[in-house]
Amino acid sequence: MPFKNAVAELQPEIAAWRQSLHSDPELLFETHRTAAFVAQKLREFGVDEVVTGLGRTGVVGVIPGARQTSGRVMGLRADMDALPIQEETGLDYASKTAGAMHACGHDGHTAMLLGAAKYLAETRNFDGTAVVIFQPAEEGGGGGREMCEDGLMERFGIQQVYGMHNWPQMPTGEFAIRSGAFFAATDMFELTIKGRGGHAAKPNITVDPTLVASHVVLALQSIVSRNADPVGQLVVSVTSFETSSTAFNVIPQDVRLRGTVRSLAAPLQDLAEERIGDIARGTAAAYGAEAELQYKRSYPVMANHEVETEFAADMARRVSGDCAPADLVMGGEDFSFMLNERPGAYILIGNGDSAPVHHPEYNFNDEAITAGCSWWVELIEQGMPAV
Repeated sequence: MPFKNAVAELQPEIAAWRQSLHSDPELLFETHRTAAFVAQKLREFGVDEVVTGLGRTGVVGVIPGARQTSGRVMGLRADMDALPIQEETGLDYASKTAGAMHACGHDGHTAMLLGAAKYLAETRNFDGTAVVIFQPAEEGGGGGREMCEDGLMERFGIQQVYGMHNWPQMPTGEFAIRSGAFFAATDMFELTIKGRGGHAAKPNITVDPTLVASHVVLALQSIVSRNADPVGQLVVSVTSFETSSTAFNVIPQDVRLRGTVRSLAAPLQDLAEERIGDIARGTAAAYGAEAELQYKRSYPVMANHEVETEFAADMARRVSGDCAPADLVMGGEDFSFMLNERPGAYILIGNGDSAPVHHPEYNFNDEAITAGCSWWVELIEQGMPAV
């Protein structure tokens, strides 16, 4: 594989950074130690400008090339936050924080972008400016949105932006990408079913919200099977069912349902929100209960831009010899906010035969580091060539 030799030589150092980050995971916007580590490294590398506190705890580094005649500015983004999962890897460098671990590989993403920043700050073999973006709170907090709302694109004059994520069960260091809609929009909903509680021996004088909520859960499955266009992509999942009482002899006063909606088009989001409310209220009314819906639109569809997708794929081919077509992903990714503000693309890099992401035995594969760093570097050097 035509890796950058200097990048390959950095691999052991980058892996050490990654393992250090892995042992010290931080959640959502509480990435204070991680951000401090990143900022310190960027300053050690001689990065010209290091800005902290963007998007609460995000870090941005600005690296001008040896030439500044093109006026081009490209952004490279990595996420930094971990997940609220108890690690079960048994690694020497396993999480030291109970109930938190890097189960999605953001430690690897951060380390690879740091490696690319070190290389780019040393060589400067490009005409333009590279902006390295280290983002908090991808795992549900919307850190990408926060950084954009803090003026990320305007402040640094970013014209294109690129992101990358590791992918278990894909050959290590190989790449995959697709143009257009790639990752789904992710919405969250909460339904409260209000009945009339009482003694379990006298259900006839109650309105049992457990029974009502059970019918609601079943009826919600009809949204995908009977309301949505079959050629569309829609997932409606009820993931939590909580009664207000857990006593064996009490019919509860109310039940709370929580769930998620995943879609790849705005009309399907509208349909799901409307039908969840209608079905819940109608079902509840049929049993003499009431239903209240809270619906939150979280991350929009992440859609790659066509020209930038082909460029990203070309750079992947330079690194690994090929770039496979990627499947649609019904998970969410808040890099979508950045792609809504600037053209760009998001690529997958193989993590090999590892546990899936969000699993307590997952670990980022350090053998993917050289390919990932090389891809970042190729984006900058080929996207803004010095000659």
